Amino acid sequence: MYRILLVDDEILVRDAIRENIDWTGLDCELVGDCQNGQEAAEFVKKNPVDIVLTDICMPYMDGMELSHFLHDNYPDIVIVIFSGFGEFEYAKKAIQYNVSEYMLKPITAMELTGVINKMKEKVDQCKAERAKIENLTKASENYRKNAHIIRSKAIEALVNCTCDVKESLEQLKGMGINLDASSYRVAVFDMDLYSGMYQLDVEKRQESALMAFVLYNVSNEIVSREGAGLAYQEGSSRVCVLFQGNRTKEFADRIKAVCREIQQKVKEVIGIEVSMGIGSWVRCPEQLLLSHDLAEKALQYRYLLGGNLLMDMEECRTDQSISLEDSLNKFINAVKTGKKESMELSLAKMEEDIKGALVDKSRACIYLQQIIRAVGSACMAVVTDIDSIVRGREELLQKVTEQKTFQQAIGLVKEYAARAFEELLNLNSSSGQRQALLALDYIQNNYMDPELSLNSICSYLNISTSYFSTIFKDVLGETFMEVLIRTRMEKAKELLINTTLKNYEIAEKVGFSDPHYFGISFKKMTGKTPTEYAREKRR
Repeated sequence: MYRILLVDDEILVRDAIRENIDWTGLDCELVGDCQNGQEAAEFVKKNPVDIVLTDICMPYMDGMELSHFLHDNYPDIVIVIFSGFGEFEYAKKAIQYNVSEYMLKPITAMELTGVINKMKEKVDQCKAERAKIENLTKASENYRKNAHIIRSKAIEALVNCTCDVKESLEQLKGMGINLDASSYRVAVFDMDLYSGMYQLDVEKRQESALMAFVLYNVSNEIVSREGAGLAYQEGSSRVCVLFQGNRTKEFADRIKAVCREIQQKVKEVIGIEVSMGIGSWVRCPEQLLLSHDLAEKALQYRYLLGGNLLMDMEECRTDQSISLEDSLNKFINAVKTGKKESMELSLAKMEEDIKGALVDKSRACIYLQQIIRAVGSACMAVVTDIDSIVRGREELLQKVTEQKTFQQAIGLVKEYAARAFEELLNLNSSSGQRQALLALDYIQNNYMDPELSLNSICSYLNISTSYFSTIFKDVLGETFMEVLIRTRMEKAKELLINTTLKNYEIAEKVGFSDPHYFGISFKKMTGKTPTEYAREKRR
């Protein structure tokens, strides 16, 4: 039966709640009613209580102060606060005191009955959690008294080379453990919930040691049953397995099968996912640290690939270098031309490429920063005012590096790209202005193509030549051909000043298939031949 304490300074309210609730039917007992928080605090000190129903405004000690007292001294008591409309936002501040429910006055019997049923579930949950911790604590205390801890420390010292290898082998031999296999591998197991992927409070860190004992027991049972090696605890929160046997495909497959079974069993027993890294094969105990370190490195890939990971480092090529150039160009083009589906496909392709390369976190963040900067490049090509798009970009670049997982980081990048895409559409007040700016960007990127023409750019924009000619001249004040020739001439000037290329080579680089025509066009625009211009500028 659940024990309930009612606290309200209005006697009529207390009487109404006492008389209108079917306490027996709820499997509850109203063990007391108090007219203020001070009386309630004294009552709780002397009597066991599961749930406190309290008003917020009372003399001597109000509901907030009572909640504070219960939170600090009786954290297992479930608290429900009643408040008037004007006090409701104030009451919600009591979240820091683990208040479970807020009820706005006036309260009906039906509403209160529903809340009490919910609170009963919370009481049951708290009791179950407390029982679990107590059982785990008891098991952990028994474990510390057990000889297994000495065994684990001896194996850990051997693998991590913290003691002389020969001395470690002798110590293990004294425990009846002989390492005489032809090959060895080390696997490192780490529980995702207690890893660096999450922010751990003191209670979680303490709990992790208890859960690691469960992981050790499961691992030891399965590894011993299979005769595959030795399980041991590493520190207080990790479990490792020293596999020993012949270096064959069959044994490698067996190792992975053992690891999968451990993952599944731990999930069934305590509901926690475990990531596992399997290191390389080594031939002697002196090399075990190499295998262990590689297994530990595998766990870093949880950032990219998520939890519940099983990675055999003999099968993985990690830290591969990739180029996102093609995908970035497609992405930029999709943003510029307003093709949302193409933009999303390019993003998805880059996401898979980064994951597939199995790069470390720092490299992955560099790739994500390239994508963020590409958004700005795309926007600059088609609008003149991009302040609203690039505002906060540096803060975003920093935020991306702070995320615990790649999935969280790429999520921020996708949100930014989608937001910029929509803002870009809104900033372009007219489709004519957007198309003219897109055409200008296309010229800047393709001026060196001798086949670039009015028809090719209209095909790119998917509009008619007559409509394009009109909007281009209206927006930019020049014809398409005038802009193209001016762009080619500006690029030619740069090459004449900064390189020793011959005139025909420069002509080819800026889109003229006929060097003679290039010379005529250049003189028409500058008043000098290319040779005269170069001689004058290089003095």
